Amino acid sequence: MPKSIKSKTKFVSADEAVKSIRSGDNVYVQANCSFPFVLIDSLCKRYKELTDVNILQLMTFLDAPYVRPEMEGHFHLISLFTGANVRKAVNEGRADFIPVFLSEIPLLIENGKLPIDVCLLHLSPPDDHGFCSYGISNECSKTAAEHSKLIIAQINPNMPRVLGDNFIHIDKIDYAVEINEPVPEFVNQKNIAGEELAAYEKIGQNIATLIENGSTLQMGIGIIPDMVLQYLTDKKDLGVHTEMFSDNLIDLIDSGVINGERKTLLPGKVVSSFILGSKKVFDYMDDNPVFEFRPTIFVNDPFIIARNDRMVSINSALEVDVTGQVCADSIGPKNYSGFGGQLDFIRGASRSEDGKPIIAFTSTAKGGKLSRIAPFLKQGAGVTTTRADVHYIITEFGIADLYGKSIRERVRSLINIAHPDFREELEKYAYEVNFLRK
Repeated sequence: MPKSIKSKTKFVSADEAVKSIRSGDNVYVQANCSFPFVLIDSLCKRYKELTDVNILQLMTFLDAPYVRPEMEGHFHLISLFTGANVRKAVNEGRADFIPVFLSEIPLLIENGKLPIDVCLLHLSPPDDHGFCSYGISNECSKTAAEHSKLIIAQINPNMPRVLGDNFIHIDKIDYAVEINEPVPEFVNQKNIAGEELAAYEKIGQNIATLIENGSTLQMGIGIIPDMVLQYLTDKKDLGVHTEMFSDNLIDLIDSGVINGERKTLLPGKVVSSFILGSKKVFDYMDDNPVFEFRPTIFVNDPFIIARNDRMVSINSALEVDVTGQVCADSIGPKNYSGFGGQLDFIRGASRSEDGKPIIAFTSTAKGGKLSRIAPFLKQGAGVTTTRADVHYIITEFGIADLYGKSIRERVRSLINIAHPDFREELEKYAYEVNFLRK
């Protein structure tokens, strides 16, 4: 720490820091690649001493020991966006899931509906003025810290100093634990090849045809947003306003394709809230003034998103029915992920001047055995994006523009971009329920 800073913060070991967490506390945990793993490990070692400690979190991907069966009664997870590491616990009823827009989680924290007793953070070291960066994951953590009774942070020199509304003063931190560990990297483990790869590539090409020079992009989680980027190399003056991104964005910034010069909100800035990526992008972002990280109460606000002209949002789905209802957070009644920012950006892009909200996915799942465009959503499935909100649906077989269209027109358009193996089945259903008539 710079000698000029006189900190009120107590620098202690991780084991000492988490002793301040008591039974019944609500503990917010910084998410994604900024997961405070050292603090979590020390906290979970105390599990037999504690009861009814609620852990509130967005998606994490490292080990989540607090959802192990033996932790039940000691720790209870409240998931705001469910990752693979806690999905089993949620669906077995040992953890809870709150369906909520990413833009509104900070509001729930601010108005006390999600009270925070302790906030666990993973930060950069303080600068000469005493300010620590939230690094690569601001999301709702800054809001949580500002409304928490107690703040505990692991301070890591490997955490990038990411700029924007992305700082907390060291004096605001009650207990700090100095560590020197690699920042966890997120690498997509899914290997695709052959017909599956060709399908994703075609989807990327289809989306790219809708992106004009001067557009501002939002990209959700998954292969498709990354695939789109490789088909944008001939575009000019693109901007970025997105809740998250990953490594593939960097090449387009370096090449000048993304420069933000025609953005109508915060021109020249890559506006985001967190990243899922590797050390390559961590290093690139360190102290880089191109990046403007802010909490999701700003980044995901549909009214703010709409201030970007030519806003293009790119998100995915697990299943869409023939009328355009989108399910992206559950498989039947089983929770899979969460609302995240999908509807925030769908609505923001739809209100943007010349904006284009896009839902894109491969036409089939389970090796081609299941059509993602279905007669109706699975029993118990949730509607993530309503059919009144949907504009563009894209598969490898084409683009369906559903906005302002009748049920009949929607059904015909969606059947046309379904996999050919399932079109007859979908059409038969549509005639049976009079969506189509001969």
